[in-house]
Amino acid sequence: MQQHPSPLVGRHGEVEDVAEALRTTGGATGGSTGGTTAGATGRTAGAEARTLLVTGGAGTGKTAVVEQARQLVVQEGGRVLRFGWESGEDPAGGTAALTDAVCGVLAKVHDGRLPARIAAVRRVQARAGGPGGEVALLSTLGEVLADAAREVPFALILDNTERMPARTASALGLLLRTFRPAGVPVVMAGRPVSPGHVTAAQLPAAADRVLELPPLSTAEVGELVVRRLGRSVEPDLVTAVLASLGPLAGSPAAVLSVLASLEERGGLLELDGQVCLTVPEGGLRLRADDAELGRLCWPDASPDAGTFASAAVLAGLVERAEVRLEDLHRAKSPAGPLEAVGRTVDRLVADRVVTVGQDGRIAFAVPALAAALRTLPARAEVRSLHAAITRLVTDRLGATAAGTRRPRLAGHVAAAGAMLDDSLAVPLLLAAAGSSVRFNQAWAVRSYHSVLRHLPPHDPRTPGVLHESAGLSLGHSDHSGVLALAEPLLACLDVPHGGDREEREEREGLGDRGDRGGLEWVTRACALSALHEHRSPYDDGADPRYRAALQRVSSAEVLAMLGGRYGIGPSAPMTSRPGSGGQEPGSGTGPGSGSNSGSGPVPSSAEVRLLAAAVGAGAEFERARQGMPEDALGEAALDRLRNAAAYGDLAGALEAVLGEQRYVAAGESTAVRYHSMVRDYLTGDWDSALSCARRIETRGRSGGAAGVGQPARALAAEIQLMRGELGRAREWLDLIPDSVCHPLVARARLGVRYWSGQADKALAARASADEALEAARHDVRRARESGLLAGLDRVLLRMLSITVRGDSPETTRRTLEELEALYEETASPMTYEAVLVARGMVHGDADSALAAYRLVRRRVDLPFSVDCCQCLTEVGDDPRSWLDEAMRSGHVLGMGRPVRSLLGAAARRRNVSIPRRRAARAGLTDREVRLIGMVSDGSTNRQIAARLACSEKTVEQRLSRLFRRTGCRSRVELAAAWLDGSLARQGLVPGP
Repeated sequence: MQQHPSPLVGRHGEVEDVAEALRTTGGATGGSTGGTTAGATGRTAGAEARTLLVTGGAGTGKTAVVEQARQLVVQEGGRVLRFGWESGEDPAGGTAALTDAVCGVLAKVHDGRLPARIAAVRRVQARAGGPGGEVALLSTLGEVLADAAREVPFALILDNTERMPARTASALGLLLRTFRPAGVPVVMAGRPVSPGHVTAAQLPAAADRVLELPPLSTAEVGELVVRRLGRSVEPDLVTAVLASLGPLAGSPAAVLSVLASLEERGGLLELDGQVCLTVPEGGLRLRADDAELGRLCWPDASPDAGTFASAAVLAGLVERAEVRLEDLHRAKSPAGPLEAVGRTVDRLVADRVVTVGQDGRIAFAVPALAAALRTLPARAEVRSLHAAITRLVTDRLGATAAGTRRPRLAGHVAAAGAMLDDSLAVPLLLAAAGSSVRFNQAWAVRSYHSVLRHLPPHDPRTPGVLHESAGLSLGHSDHSGVLALAEPLLACLDVPHGGDREEREEREGLGDRGDRGGLEWVTRACALSALHEHRSPYDDGADPRYRAALQRVSSAEVLAMLGGRYGIGPSAPMTSRPGSGGQEPGSGTGPGSGSNSGSGPVPSSAEVRLLAAAVGAGAEFERARQGMPEDALGEAALDRLRNAAAYGDLAGALEAVLGEQRYVAAGESTAVRYHSMVRDYLTGDWDSALSCARRIETRGRSGGAAGVGQPARALAAEIQLMRGELGRAREWLDLIPDSVCHPLVARARLGVRYWSGQADKALAARASADEALEAARHDVRRARESGLLAGLDRVLLRMLSITVRGDSPETTRRTLEELEALYEETASPMTYEAVLVARGMVHGDADSALAAYRLVRRRVDLPFSVDCCQCLTEVGDDPRSWLDEAMRSGHVLGMGRPVRSLLGAAARRRNVSIPRRRAARAGLTDREVRLIGMVSDGSTNRQIAARLACSEKTVEQRLSRLFRRTGCRSRVELAAAWLDGSLARQGLVPGP
């Protein structure tokens, strides 16, 4: 039998099963004589009509599967009628409602015998009140349906059986079990029957087969998202959707609801050919529609308005604080809103909407439901409920004891805000912070942040709280938490702090952390966290409070200026204001540190100077190195520092200077993500590097504390350039302002300008190359004026590779001299590698090129090693081996036309052939097998491009290669060879 691909994701087999059941019209059963079998194509002659129940959880696609099967059978010529049980006039249902539904079906059978059948039914219905009348009526209904099916074969479908009135369901179940109409297949769809519902179990008992729709797998959810959006998606988007749905993760309707909500809110962004998420991953929600939420999230029955309102209040409560059953059941007033929510919890737990942990903690089973409920208007003031929960404990224990014994109350205090007096909130929050710091530092940080909203700037406890909060946040890489201290920090810096230190120690136990040095350390911690989030105080739109706080502390302002050296904000000269030199007080790292050693995550002044000097000249770097303690850094660490500086990798530079003991590499800051991107770029995992770039970009647009560093955009443009995706490379560069002069940006700009012009005719291409070189020289001058020398070697080397291919030896000579002068100025290891490759290119010096190759392999830089191999192909003694290695590495990177054209030109000059990646009859790759499978399913090039995250042109190229390798001349022949096993017999794919 012919198989038809289903447009439903993950439901192909189920659609075929339902369609097969609907095709079995005209059969015989129970002694009745079967009717004609002519008509629908694919109808099974003489087959027994079956009763099939399609069941599954909320939103699993029962209706969609039945409807798709119905359309399939109708297209084949079959006749499928809907059993409209919902139109019955009697709300209680029963045999009368069933009779009306059967008459509605008979009215759709146009064979001239409708009046006779209706009259027969109504005569029996009129006598149904007597003994045995209901059984006689059901028997008559079965007979008239069978009679109609003998004349015009048809199948019946009925949906939403779980909503059918109990009496109607019971009557229909008896009809299907005892008086089944011959030749009429019946397909029902409904949710699983809950235990104890005896009447509702009549229909499942009447089914010959129950077809349960399983939840979609993770891969199928990803495919559904791609089909729904019509474009390739970032994997993080699918992960976030799955995490937001909990037990509904495999529900197609729930997935589509979340996607619809994202589109309504503008939470999706197409970037670099992929759809990305621009809202925080925890902010995904279902569409805030009462009917839709009730249908998806309440398994048994839709909730009433009161339940919805209480659920919305509860969702607001659990968002800001940990809520337990005891908090709700401790309420004294039986008519109060808190007690009303407590009563609703029991029903929500029974409906499996809310879960209660072993410790009594309340949570929503589906986080996206809670997020949707919070958008609905709540009847109660949630803040007042948080305050009520707090007072229920403090009235019994007191504020300090409550905070010590129940530190989770700090969340309720924070959520209550001004609803609680400072005299109650401050001691509770301080006690909660001190109690939770040992087992949950995140709780302690939230408590400190909350207490700062209650403490005035002149309070002697405020500086110590700021210091403790910043230290704890830095300890687990919560840079957004440190930046949130900007407002209270600025207010505190403007207030003179003094007093009796011993008295403060005795009263609050804060030691000397509340002095001026502690505030300076907090300010420098804010500067460091801003750099980690790629935010500069000198950017347009920067928080003026943050900038004002930095202006109060010169050492913090100097640290913030470091960002310009690493592509974070505008570049500014690293000058210190009067009094900022030397080792400033409070340069330690954490709570209680008053040392000048810089022994923690906040770098000292000497370390800041070294980080800044790594970008500039060698003499400046050597002076900064001399200012460091003896044997503070080894040569390996210094090399890592300068390599990181060339890519604007601030996290890598900090890691090299501070070392593993001081640098906290955990967390998801923008700098840490970019550090991962650089590592993936150098090791050749370019797909992961591009994914990091998209995460950085979308995180900067999500309204959080993160900014967008220009080096990440430039490196993404460089990758797409090397892959031959010039359009996407230009899209990344268009996001970078023209004022940015970082060498990494200049390098990408030069490549895109040059290769974009190579598609033109020869004369135009030469003019375009000259324009690209002139623009690159301008970018080099601007970078030099800003003191950004690290990374300029790669710009000059790319300029040199262009001039070497041209006819301007004088320009080539000047560029080489400039590159050698740059090495004399910087003495950087990476610049030395560039000089060696340049000498190989210009002078044919194979020894220099080979030395560069060995240095690059030791440093691990796969993209640059391809350049070395290309140079050695032209000047080395064994061009074929170097060409082979370059092609292998280029294949790993997915390099496109720019690299392949250079390697092809080198091969032609040395009279060697470009090696094939594999033998002509070698087996197909997994990607090619997947492509053939999609062609066989009837997918278009556009659909294939969306699923493979590539362009339609790339799909056409891959298909052309497949046609050549398989000997097929068209998509039809390729699909036929796949399905009949020809490809397996040729050894291209494994056999069955």
